[in-house]
Amino acid sequence: MAQRGHLPDLPRSYADSNGDGVGDLPGITARLDHLVELGVDAVWLSPFYPSPQADAGYDVSNYRDVDPIFGRLDDADKLLAAARERSLRVIVDLVPNHTSSEHPWFKAALAAGPGSPERTRYIFRPHKPNNWESTFGGPAWTQVADGEWYLHLFDAGQPDLNWDHPEVRAEFRDILRFWLDRGVDGFRVDVAHGLIKQADLADWHYPVEPLSGPATEGIRPPMWDQDGVHDIYRDWRRVLEEYPGERILVAEAWVAPSERLAAYVRPDEMNQAFNFEYLEAAWTATAQYEVINRSLEANGAVDAPTTWVLSNHDVLRHVSRLGLPIGTLRPRGIGPHDPQPDLVLGLRRGRAATLLMLALPGSAYLYQGEELGLPENTTMPDEARQDPMFRRTHGEQKGRDGCRVPIPWQSDAPSYGFGPSDQSWLPQPPVWADFALDRQRGVAGSTYEMYRSALRLRARHALGVGTLNWTEGPDDVLAFQNGDVYILTNFGEAPAALPEGARPLISSEPLNADGTVPTDVTVWAAV
Repeated sequence: MAQRGHLPDLPRSYADSNGDGVGDLPGITARLDHLVELGVDAVWLSPFYPSPQADAGYDVSNYRDVDPIFGRLDDADKLLAAARERSLRVIVDLVPNHTSSEHPWFKAALAAGPGSPERTRYIFRPHKPNNWESTFGGPAWTQVADGEWYLHLFDAGQPDLNWDHPEVRAEFRDILRFWLDRGVDGFRVDVAHGLIKQADLADWHYPVEPLSGPATEGIRPPMWDQDGVHDIYRDWRRVLEEYPGERILVAEAWVAPSERLAAYVRPDEMNQAFNFEYLEAAWTATAQYEVINRSLEANGAVDAPTTWVLSNHDVLRHVSRLGLPIGTLRPRGIGPHDPQPDLVLGLRRGRAATLLMLALPGSAYLYQGEELGLPENTTMPDEARQDPMFRRTHGEQKGRDGCRVPIPWQSDAPSYGFGPSDQSWLPQPPVWADFALDRQRGVAGSTYEMYRSALRLRARHALGVGTLNWTEGPDDVLAFQNGDVYILTNFGEAPAALPEGARPLISSEPLNADGTVPTDVTVWAAV
């Protein structure tokens, strides 16, 4: 799989073709040339399957069709064909940890009652067996009318499947083949670390999210990262290898340390795994150096590329995250009355972080709109929020809606060019006009043109398949060479000097008049 860049796409927020305020597959197809112009080589689509939309489509009721709000199955085929014409790969989201509560299997389980074969496809118990909490807040167990309890690590409308059941494994092999037969190039696997639960369903007294909160003394949570998940992915890898050409499995696995994550990309398992430890690392030279080193060493031990990411549809956009004081724990959403990020500082650091990431060997994923420098929408009123995290925590966590707002294409158009009407499923803030694509395309120094240039240079100099070699420098400067390109990020207050004779290729902000690198700036140079 090529290493230029992959763009995750939230279909409901990318482009609306019919004016109903919700993005759709025809809208994406009409905007594919933007991806070509930007310079990415693949697009990942989050779920577009039939769903009650309790969690933005991650509650799937039918894995072999398209939800009417996004179009029809024929629209998916047209999108795949249009992408192939442009040499773009298409990765689709697969949601195997849970189904929707409206899935025919779960409906059958409720109708059949306790002790029935239908219930064994899910995780039902006669009594609430432990103290597990949902990732979205509140208990992870819900009681049904006949008294039994079912597990949902996310919303109550997302019951967890029982992956020890052979019917579940057979069903997902068939789902893989259904979409591979239609021409998809691979799958991003949602909650890849959650499919197998510890057999005794033991209590857990630490935070639900394994990468947050205090240390857990090396104990793995009983609901996450159990060794049994790897047998599933070996099985899936064999399915993908039945098909010609390059096919890919990408793990969304929030696990640590790096060695545990690297287990997902061993030669007979997945091809890539998002590096969330990198996403969470503090904006300091030491923290960045340590996480990059750990990641490359762990993945190198299993002969796999490292997959870098700064933003996605589940986390605060990195422009806003980096505008918070260094060391701030990543908020789960920001509201208008919360401490606000410094957006000038955040954009400066965000651009520097992007050039640092795109210089690293491995694969890089960009989240839609980050090429425009979009910040989090932190002014969204509570009544507009739709994330179940907001509802289940009674507003304590603002949730992920702020990073999912439809993106702006045209500064003076209805819904900023998102669609032909002024409707958008989440409110777009007025500042979107300043970030719109038409305000940045062709404008030297704009964030959009920086991304375009960086992706072009990344491909030209083969940085994605290169090798990182660190160079010595001040403690608050990170510098390395990748092939014939020298990369320097200055985290300190004092200007940093490039090597003598180095010729700058691109920088996240202008260099000083004497050629030195200002604070919070990354520069690539030919040496």
